[in-house]
Amino acid sequence: MDDGQSRVTIHMAASLDGFIARRDGSVDWLETSDNFDGGDTLTPEFVEKFLKTIDCYVMGSRTYETALDFEAKGLGWAYADKPTFVLTRRTLRRIRSTIEFYSGDLGRLVGERLKPNFSSIWFVGGGEVSAECLRLGLADEVRYSIVPMVLGDGISFFQGLEKDVALHLLEVTPYKSGMVALRYEVRREPRGNQR
Repeated sequence: MDDGQSRVTIHMAASLDGFIARRDGSVDWLETSDNFDGGDTLTPEFVEKFLKTIDCYVMGSRTYETALDFEAKGLGWAYADKPTFVLTRRTLRRIRSTIEFYSGDLGRLVGERLKPNFSSIWFVGGGEVSAECLRLGLADEVRYSIVPMVLGDGISFFQGLEKDVALHLLEVTPYKSGMVALRYEVRREPRGNQR
């Protein structure tokens, strides 16, 4: 499958000021009451069709725990029956056979295990995982869903990224909820220009 067709996408919903969660990890602010008449509607049919295009998910342990909390509150498991790789060195409970815990080298996981087997690989959190994915040059695109909220403080989308990463805007979609979805391609620097 690794014939240039495999794509790695980083996706996160974040506040306008770039935070994916409050300092305590809570994401209670994700649901807002905003309404933008000129926006698109995220219908259940559209979401279901779109999610079918994703082959596997990669996430950090805190994102996994947040997903478990959502499920416990009756909001369901957002990742369906897709293979889900949780990056952690901690012992966590495994709730599905499709979940695999991984504590090794991220580049090897993506290059040797995921790309040969999956076309559409989605990194869905958290901030340190997203930054590491960019730092290692693994991502092909970044999807940033901006929630109409300013938090002022919290956990950054790209926690601890210490270098610039150039992006190229591919798409902007406003939604009736006031959320704006941005889709960027990660620009590859020529080998001689990398720092």
